[in-house]
Amino acid sequence: MTLFDSSAFEGHEAVHSFFDEKSGLKTIIAVHSTARGPAAGGCRMWPYASADLALEDALRLSRAMSYKNAMADIPLGGGKAVIIGDSRTQKTPALFEAFGRAVDALGGRYWTAEDVGVSPGDLAHTRRATRFVAGLDGHPAASGDPSPVTAEGVFRGVQLCVRRAMRRELDGVVVAIQGVGHVGALLAEKLAKAGARLYVTDVNAEALKAIAAKTGATVVSPADIFDVPADVFAPCALGGAINGETLQRLGARIIAGGANNQLASPEIGRTLFDRGLLYAPDYVINGGGIINVAGEIRALEAGTAFDPAWVATKLDRLMETLGEVLDRSIADRRPTHEVAGEMAKARIAKAAEGQLAA
Repeated sequence: MTLFDSSAFEGHEAVHSFFDEKSGLKTIIAVHSTARGPAAGGCRMWPYASADLALEDALRLSRAMSYKNAMADIPLGGGKAVIIGDSRTQKTPALFEAFGRAVDALGGRYWTAEDVGVSPGDLAHTRRATRFVAGLDGHPAASGDPSPVTAEGVFRGVQLCVRRAMRRELDGVVVAIQGVGHVGALLAEKLAKAGARLYVTDVNAEALKAIAAKTGATVVSPADIFDVPADVFAPCALGGAINGETLQRLGARIIAGGANNQLASPEIGRTLFDRGLLYAPDYVINGGGIINVAGEIRALEAGTAFDPAWVATKLDRLMETLGEVLDRSIADRRPTHEVAGEMAKARIAKAAEGQLAA
């Protein structure tokens, strides 16, 4: 299979691969669209079994960022970087400096930030080689950790879905959270405060113990999270959680969480709809973090201080957009992921037409 044959390619503007022999860096930077502005999306470090799998992940994540940024109505396109390697054993300052040189070679067409396996500390080394890095502290434009804003958006999205599908508030609603990293843990705390009853799981036993102590959540194994008697299933780990096998085990009426690419395939989205389940499209509900990052990029480019009010306004608007997706799904009798995809593509196409006209 060639790059252009991949089902995830779908009109990418550019795909770049970089290798640095001295540091061992192997990275792919995918730029899906710059119609709305420079491509932006985090850098993920993962021990992919093959370069083909790394490429496929980069393409899917990059495309999702285009859709996410369009639905969040921010002046950014979509891109993503993946580094092939084990983040637990193969990180070095030299590797992330080399990654910075790769980012800089794109001349501002792509802005990077943290993602799975990459921390702000890692990106501090990247920043030595390029200015196109967001999510760092120590300057007036700094936005800080985007996780709290992501978690706030997911929390509001869960609340909205529960109101729509169950005609009630969160008090007493049972939520199963898969993954209690930065976003999942913050989401659990917000849901517990609102009165929800929680089941949680993660591969990190210490993280599970900590969040259970804070929230009173019931801890289950990663293999059992799909079988708990929940009203809401909140995927907050890696992608592909909802597939043919796991869907048969889910008893939840609502799927709403912080993970990217939650559906293993578009067909799964159709099956969810046919079964009467409410799915909050991931790149809509989890867009709070990139809004926060966009606020930093906006301030860096303008030479001004970070504006939290701008971020808050965009987050409010994002929740209105999620409501619009749910409304259109009902009115058109179509799955939410199809509705959201069409809305995102229309926004990107409109921006591209504006570029041509200019």
